[in-house]
Amino acid sequence: MRVSEQGPGTVKDWISRVVGHPAVSAWVAVDQDMISGFADVTHDWNFLHVDEEAASAAGMERTIAHGFLTLSLMSPMRMNAGLLPCPGLKMAMNYGLDGVRFLSPVYAGDRIRGHFTTEEIVETQPGRYREKLQASVEIEGQEKPALVATWLALYVT
Repeated sequence: MRVSEQGPGTVKDWISRVVGHPAVSAWVAVDQDMISGFADVTHDWNFLHVDEEAASAAGMERTIAHGFLTLSLMSPMRMNAGLLPCPGLKMAMNYGLDGVRFLSPVYAGDRIRGHFTTEEIVETQPGRYREKLQASVEIEGQEKPALVATWLALYVT
């Protein structure tokens, strides 16, 4: 499908319905089991993540999630947020991040949710589209997000 095609169900219609329209995921509980499991998978057993007593002695309220755990949870949160799929999609790929900033720690027991707004979708080759998405992860009850990122995805139709 070419962007120039008009009408409902076309890529052009999808782009007009997606760009600039925010989507928010459901809440996700980040508990110590999740944090410890991520530590085991990544071999990152920094005491801030796995030792509540040592984390407390270092000035933290309790253990904190890895920044990369919080970042990795954006993928399922994005799927949960109800973003409209590209019509005629054959394949979607994560293309990377233009920028990520970790702004606030996510403590064991916190709930987080993703906020996503597509900034632009451009056709890079016939039938190939690159989406630029502004994303943030909110921590329940806090003003400052856990992280902000510019996320890129590729779609093939």
